[in-house]
Formats: sequence, structure tokens, C-alpha cells
Amino acid sequence: MISKANNKDLKFSFPKTIIGLWQIADMERNNNNLDLNKRADYLNRYVENGFSTFDMADHYGSSEIIAGICKNNHSNPDSIQLLTKWVPKPGPIDKKLVYNAVKTSLKRMNQKCIDLLQFHTWSYSNPYWLDALLFLKDFKEEGLIKNIGVTNFDANHLRIACATGIPIVSNQISHSIVDQRAKGEMKAVCDQYGVHLLAYGTVLGGFLSNRWLGLPEPKKEELNTWSQMKYYRFIKVSGGWETFQNLLSTLNEISIKHKTTIANIASKFVLNNKNVSSVIIGARIGESSHIEDHKNLLELSLDKDDINKIEAKIKMLKPIPGDCGDEYRSPPFLTASGDLSHHLESIPSAYKEIKISENRSHVFSDTEWELLAGYCRAVKKGNHVFISGTTATHRNIIIGGNDVIAQSNFVIDKLESAITSLGGKLENIVRTRVFVNNINEWEAVAKVHGERFKNINPANTLVESKLVGEGYKLEMEAEAILD
Repeated sequence: MISKANNKDLKFSFPKTIIGLWQIADMERNNNNLDLNKRADYLNRYVENGFSTFDMADHYGSSEIIAGICKNNHSNPDSIQLLTKWVPKPGPIDKKLVYNAVKTSLKRMNQKCIDLLQFHTWSYSNPYWLDALLFLKDFKEEGLIKNIGVTNFDANHLRIACATGIPIVSNQISHSIVDQRAKGEMKAVCDQYGVHLLAYGTVLGGFLSNRWLGLPEPKKEELNTWSQMKYYRFIKVSGGWETFQNLLSTLNEISIKHKTTIANIASKFVLNNKNVSSVIIGARIGESSHIEDHKNLLELSLDKDDINKIEAKIKMLKPIPGDCGDEYRSPPFLTASGDLSHHLESIPSAYKEIKISENRSHVFSDTEWELLAGYCRAVKKGNHVFISGTTATHRNIIIGGNDVIAQSNFVIDKLESAITSLGGKLENIVRTRVFVNNINEWEAVAKVHGERFKNINPANTLVESKLVGEGYKLEMEAEAILD
């Protein structure tokens, strides 16, 4: 059993502003080759003005190379922090794959250790994401990584990872005046496990700025960057262009009062969320520079009247649906490219379907219990699926530690993994049975069940039962009928 990490004691220096380099990929579109040394010189201008933490990713074009050049050429390279991300293709993850990803980033940045490696996953119904984090934990202990972060994790799965003992220091998520999802369940998880939020999208790809004040709604073909394509969808979902212009007008009034910009007001409001350690500000290095404006942000302070005016406008907006990161995993898919359902459908099943006969199939989750007791994770007979009693076990590790909410969510993830591997989906489940080890924890388990099976509403039984094995909070079985 892995013990819970005391993340509140983990040390990492997060500045109020981090310079994001995702726009480098946009700048390199259509085979546009950048002078990497020249871009590194531009980046050094930020360092000279006190902005010495940069956020990159393995898929942000040449960002890792440029930032590495900047750091290695600096007279005090230790003053510069390089944050990067690993976004693996969906599929099985082993230790060699993770090692190669870490070494690739180190080589591109020309570093011996990564300051913060942030992991992104496309789907939680497949436990590969957990394998990745467990292996990253190993490489942190080996000294290849100083700190582990995640990106676009929802509250449930951030909780699972932290409660399992993975020392996660940060979760990078979309968070703005328009996108208030971070103030939901995410707040409770961050408070409990000491996770820092790194907020991106605080100015909605530039829409929350003076530039767009009073302008007519743009046509889709007029959106020039991936950021604009993405956050235009946020504007549409949250109430449309007219509602957005009403918000901009109020932010403009506040910006005039403070002799600053709309963008700074928007970013400062997000920084007022105590769970947010940093806002990530995009930089098209060499094409535009807002260094002085960034400095002004650090000096800015919003008073109670400012806050009240902004919160009044937030109440007029439609909430962004789902939890943090859901825009990548479920409709309405608020991404630059829009509908990602085809991508999600291509994600490999968690378990291999084994054909026993013409109308019978099995799947195994490879826990020691299945081998010992001679059963499988699930059986499909005709269009019926029967899922065995399932605990929070993965690779013979108890997932979720002593956190009953974490264990409950992981158990339902395993139910989903089993049924999707047999051609179904969670919505096909018609019956669940829940066995809790401690009846005093029934309500927490029931609430998770209610959240995950909302609008599915299967028949359900919950009872107290002495479970086999130390550390398990609950066990759950399910039955489904496929369409």
C-alpha cells in the first residue's frame, strides 16, 4: 500500500506570473522555421525583467529548445525555472516509454533535471494514466525530475493521484472570469492535498483585452490563432458575444480606475483565488512584448467594489460545463479543433476482450485476486455484462489510500474500463451493488455514486460488509445490458 503524500510540505517556488510558450507551435505552423538562438535572446528580455519561469510542452514546437538555450546562456542559470509537459499518445504505458519521454525533454532543454514535469491524459477510463504517474514518481526519486505536476485534471482524478501517494505539486487548468470551474470541487482537493493551481486562459486568448472592447462579433475565419479558436467557443457557451461585451465594458471601467489594462484586471481577479499560485501569460516571443504590462499586474490590487462588480457579471454568465479539463473529454469539446469524439473513440480499451464462445467473452484486469480465486473482471453473455466485485486495486496497489472518495471514484473507473472493453459504456449499467467496510462512510460513497451515475440511475443496493484485505474502503459490482 502506498501512503498519502504530504504535498503541503513539498517545496517549489511558483511566481505570480509564468511565461507560457505554447504560441511557439502556432508561430511554426506551415513550416515556418524560427531562428532559435534569436528567439532565446528575446526570451532573455523577460528574464532581465524578473520573469524567469517558462511553461512549455513536448508538443509546443521548439519551445523546450529555445528555453533551454536561454537558461544555459544565462549568467545565473539556476535563477530560471523550466516547466514542461508530457502528453503521451493513448495506449499502454510502461517504464521505458516514460523514461524515454523524460530523457527527450532533458535532451531538448539540455538539462540534467526537469524543474517541473506536468502530465496530461486524454481519458481516465483506462488506468494507463495512473501507470504514467507512478513511473514519474520513480524518476523523481531517481533525480531526473524535481517536481511532478498534472494538466487539465478534474477534481476526482487529482484526488485519486494525491491520495495514492503521488507527490503532485500543481495542476495546470483553464481558469478565468468566464471559466470558474476551479472554484468547485477542485478547491476542496487543493485545500486537502496542498496542490497549487497554475491558471491558463486567464485572458481568453486575448479576448479579455482592450483590443476587443466594442468590436462586432468576429467570424470564424477571422480567428487567427489556436487560442482565439478555442476561447471563442468559451465565449459562445458562456452566453454569447453580447454578454461578453457587457463583461468587457465593466472590466474596462475598472481598468480605467486603476490606470491599467483589461487583461491585467482579468488576470488579477484569478490570482485572488487563494488556490491559484500563478497565471500563465502567453508570449509570441519576438513578435510582441507586454513586459511592462506584466510588471503592472504584480503591482495591481483590486478593492472590494471591484470584486463585487466582477462577481455580479459572473452571475450573468452561463457556467462552463463539467469539471476542469472536461473540454478535452466530453461535449461540448471547447478546444481549438472542436469535436474530439473521434479521438476519444480511438483510445485503446483498458482490457483485452477474450472470446470464450460465440456469445461469451471475458476480460481480466490482471490483479492477483483474479488469478488466486479463478474469476475474471467481467463476463459478457449475449448482450448482458456482469462485472465482478471490484475494489480500488491496480497493479496490486491500493489506489486512493485512506481517502474513501478517491477509492470510490477509482472503483467506478474500473467498472467503466471493464464495460467499455466489452463494447459497452457506463450508461449501459442497470444494477450496482455497493459494499462498504465502515457504515459511517456510506454517505461519502453514495455521493460519489450519485455524481458518477447521475442521469443513469441504475438499481442500487448499499450495505456494510467486512471486506477481504486491509485498507479497502468499499467494493462494488455491476450488471449491464448492452444496446
